Amino acid sequence: MDAAHMGADLEKVLITEEEIHARLDELATEIWAEYEGKDLLLVGVLKGAVMVMADLSRALPGTAPVDWMAVSSYGSGTKSSGVVRILKDLDTDITGKHVLIVEDIVDSGLTLSWIKANLESRSPASVEICTLLRKPEAAKVEIDVKWVGFDIANEFVVGYGLDYAENYRNLREVGTLAPHVYA
Repeated sequence: MDAAHMGADLEKVLITEEEIHARLDELATEIWAEYEGKDLLLVGVLKGAVMVMADLSRALPGTAPVDWMAVSSYGSGTKSSGVVRILKDLDTDITGKHVLIVEDIVDSGLTLSWIKANLESRSPASVEICTLLRKPEAAKVEIDVKWVGFDIANEFVVGYGLDYAENYRNLREVGTLAPHVYA
């Protein structure tokens, strides 16, 4: 689905499909320069990272296995408390592997901070983070994100894996929803 099919639901496009793919190509080149010849595992965080993981992994000039985690954060409504429960754990033993967490967006950092600490406790060679989007103004904890696609303002965005009520994930761009959708 592209922005033209969203009608009045989309307020504006922030990042086009072309900009996303160009940036993921750049990130893949940087990531491969760091990990070429190493035992790299890409770990996507479900559900939002599906699109980023697919396109980033295809942009890598070499092979890297992927695995997935799904977590749930407890909190009220749209606010995360940082209290996390694993819904789907990795199928892969990460002992001695270089783990790259692939995310769609980093906002408060609370859940991602928990995921990183959890993975670091499993004796990997390293754990780093790559995210398509980061909201610096929304950060509640400091978290080192090694590769960032785009820094964006602290507004609610959808598309390219990001959803509102499980909708809009398949939008090819990243954009903001019109207020009438979530009001």
